[in-house]
Amino acid sequence: MATLATAAALVLTASGCVTVHGEREIVPAATKAEAAQALKDFTDAYNKADKAYDPALVAGRVTGALGAINQAGLKARRTQSPGGNRAHQPLALSDARFLIPKRAGWPRWFVADTDSNRDTEGGDKRADTRWLLVFVRGGADQLWEASHLLTLRKSELPEFAVDGEGWAKTADESTLQVPPQDLSQAYATYLQTPPGKPATSGGLATAFAPGPDTTAWLASRKRASQRVGRSMQYLDQALNTGAFAPVGLATKDGGGFVFFASRHFEKQTAARGVPLLDLNADVRALMTGTAKSTLLKERVSSQVALVPKKGAQGAAGPAVELQSRVQGLVSATGS
Repeated sequence: MATLATAAALVLTASGCVTVHGEREIVPAATKAEAAQALKDFTDAYNKADKAYDPALVAGRVTGALGAINQAGLKARRTQSPGGNRAHQPLALSDARFLIPKRAGWPRWFVADTDSNRDTEGGDKRADTRWLLVFVRGGADQLWEASHLLTLRKSELPEFAVDGEGWAKTADESTLQVPPQDLSQAYATYLQTPPGKPATSGGLATAFAPGPDTTAWLASRKRASQRVGRSMQYLDQALNTGAFAPVGLATKDGGGFVFFASRHFEKQTAARGVPLLDLNADVRALMTGTAKSTLLKERVSSQVALVPKKGAQGAAGPAVELQSRVQGLVSATGS
């Protein structure tokens, strides 16, 4: 665990860290034309980088959780295939709906709800999903950068609250079961809490609904920890400042649709003569040191959750529902 603690002290950096300026006028974060251009610029850069496996070609268009995941992934693939991506298929994002809130000052952000060409192979419309991208901008002289990219079926999207002019509303942290700024820590605390005990963060008991990224994930960790000849240790951390700060849209039912990030460490230690598991090409491409008996992985996770409004449903209140999650390996250390 000493290695975990040392790794945990490291702070991820990403381009375009946001700062707050002094403007007070409440205006839409972007015009719809600006939002459409930001989406196009991101898609163009994404395709160039994916074709060449060159993280530098998209570095100025990604930040936060997506930036960390994207840049590490491209670095790993470039190490394995220096000549680029021979199987590259251009990403196309269409049928865009822009959820743009009004903001005072900076940073500003909006969400693009789009259709992609990546999930309807064979004409099976049942597999069709919506791609949700969060774009953030730290100032008038900075580029729009994508900080989250998550997918949901259209039927899973909530109804969003809008004002009289059709602009999206931001989630009101004072009325939510968990304020957006506390959600990353609440999730990390939940994952670190022994079964049967309520997860608390800053004195707030937080309930998360059962699902693949809560109860099922903890169950898979438990199974992994029971392997003969190997020990597994996990450390989960909040990631909620700078370019990783959460953003949330208000839903019609008074809740929030919140995008947030988190960081997760996994340490595997094998007994003498027992091989380490999951030491694949992607891990080796990002690894420092030599994995003889210990392998430490660091991942960044991007997720979106439905956070209910405050209520009286049990001691912990209504449950937070994780709707979608994407994680990516960002570093590995062997010893």
